[in-house]
Amino acid sequence: MPILLNASEKDLGEFSVRRILPNSKKNMVGPFIFFDHMGPAEFAAGQGINVRPHPHIGIATITYLFEGSILHRDSLGYEQEILPGDINWMTAGNGIVHSERETAMVRNKPHRLHGLQLWIALPDGQEEIAPAFTHHPEASLPKFEHEGAQIRLMAGELYGKKAPIETYSPMFYADINMPMGSRLNLPGAGQETAIYVINGQVEIDGAIFKKFDFLVLNENEIAKLSAVENANFVIIGGAPFATQRHIFWNFVSSSTDRIEKAKNDWRNGNFPEVPGDNEFIPLPG
Repeated sequence: MPILLNASEKDLGEFSVRRILPNSKKNMVGPFIFFDHMGPAEFAAGQGINVRPHPHIGIATITYLFEGSILHRDSLGYEQEILPGDINWMTAGNGIVHSERETAMVRNKPHRLHGLQLWIALPDGQEEIAPAFTHHPEASLPKFEHEGAQIRLMAGELYGKKAPIETYSPMFYADINMPMGSRLNLPGAGQETAIYVINGQVEIDGAIFKKFDFLVLNENEIAKLSAVENANFVIIGGAPFATQRHIFWNFVSSSTDRIEKAKNDWRNGNFPEVPGDNEFIPLPG
């Protein structure tokens, strides 16, 4: 039977998110160590997402939207608006700073935002690689049908298809739509897998799961998912890590000493700045 993880509400200022990973029941699923569901949120003119520059180490972030847009800026000098269906993939490695806001055109009128942001922990030996950023428009991502399901593959490999993003360990991340009554064999045993229901209801092992349920599957079994009604969900997973990852705020590492160094570097202004975006989020506590 899948393990059901509950989300916690996190206030980001002008809106809140459902945060599922890390979780007291399960810290990671494969390389995925962070899972935020943003919205659906509605903003009046003049309001919206406004996340000031903040640092990361030891991870790659992947942002995917169903509605709305986010303007990404980072300390490498990239400035990129992400639109529904696109992927922004940012590798923090040994240290990056970025902000997440909106263009003036979006912010100056009523608008909606709905999407997901996930963090992928970098594996042993690659936690301190150089930071990087890539943008992948919707048209560049594989879209295919498998057992009646419509699948958009955002990262990794799944059902014989491969996304164009360079990943650092075996993994998969896909957006799946299934019509009522259809059935899908989920990725096989030997890897960690989780499902997050965006809309509709699905059935696994005789249990019904609904909108906003996050299910961690038994990695020793091959599960079959049935769509009780038209359903949209994302699936994530991959090879589990052999070594533990520690997390504090936006810092992830196999070493607590490395996290302490990152904390001191942020306090002391040793991280690079985001060109044209000089605000600052203090270290928590």
